[in-house]
Amino acid sequence: MEHYAGIDVSLKDSSVCVVDSSGKIVRETKVASEPEALLRYFADLGFPVSRVGLEAGPLRESLVGAGLEVVLLETRHVKAALSAMTVKTDRKDARGIAQLLRMGWYRPVYAKSSDARDVRALLVGRKLLQGKLLDVELSIRGILRGYGLKVGAVSRGRFEARILELTEGQTMLETVIGAMLQARASLWNEFTRLHRAMLKIARADRICRQLMSAPGVGALVAITYRTAVDDPARFAKSRTVGAYFGLTPKKYQSGETDIDGGISRIGDAMVRTALYEAAHIILTRATRFSAMKRWAMDVAKRRGMKRAKVALARKLAMVLHRMWVDASEFRWSKDAVTA
Repeated sequence: MEHYAGIDVSLKDSSVCVVDSSGKIVRETKVASEPEALLRYFADLGFPVSRVGLEAGPLRESLVGAGLEVVLLETRHVKAALSAMTVKTDRKDARGIAQLLRMGWYRPVYAKSSDARDVRALLVGRKLLQGKLLDVELSIRGILRGYGLKVGAVSRGRFEARILELTEGQTMLETVIGAMLQARASLWNEFTRLHRAMLKIARADRICRQLMSAPGVGALVAITYRTAVDDPARFAKSRTVGAYFGLTPKKYQSGETDIDGGISRIGDAMVRTALYEAAHIILTRATRFSAMKRWAMDVAKRRGMKRAKVALARKLAMVLHRMWVDASEFRWSKDAVTA
């Protein structure tokens, strides 16, 4: 008889439930959220476990390394499947995950490679520092605005000199703004270090260089897209990539009701933002015309520029995937033939 285990991972303790093929609960307990404790628990069961299911967390690699078949479940699907429970506890969540595994009512989540996770961590840290740097600059502008001092349009390199010029001779402002400028300088140095590391990885990666042949796609867009997709073979068709990143419209149809909504916004928000920014550059800054840009301009005439940018971002996701699969450069016209 096959057995299935569901794990609801928490910070300190994880709830584990084991059911058999008929749905009967065989074992359930709480185990420390440590790989060694979980492996010891499954080794002491006395019978093999066919599959182990959990929503997310760093425990997967350790369990897979021990020979267990681990399935990562899509969080939204688990939440929808267990929404009928009137009482929600970690114990009931573990039961629900085990039953979902047994019945097969789940969609497995793709586990990215270690290289993709490392680059993703770099991108997240870079984006965080960039956001904090912008927050500090805006706060400095806001404080000075309260004293009637306007910074105005100034480059990032001249920002500190402009601030010191405005606060000269004002003791309190020099104290407060001086501390904020020191924090800004530290953030700027660390952000620059991570940005250079990102550029170095993008230049050394053949796929990133290939994706960067498309208009509007720089190093940041290319490496963000590359780490999010990781393996292009997991998408059977290029058109599904747009839906994976939440760039396709929502749909609600029931009886006589048929509503088309905005884009779903599911999936990786970082990639969705990068693709939208690339589409914005193509439509507003790129001087060389392509068949893709001409198509987007036609959409803009009919539906407006904002919807055209979203449509172009979705199309760009499809084009980049096809370029990756075919190992080809970007085609500027429909008549272009790749080598």
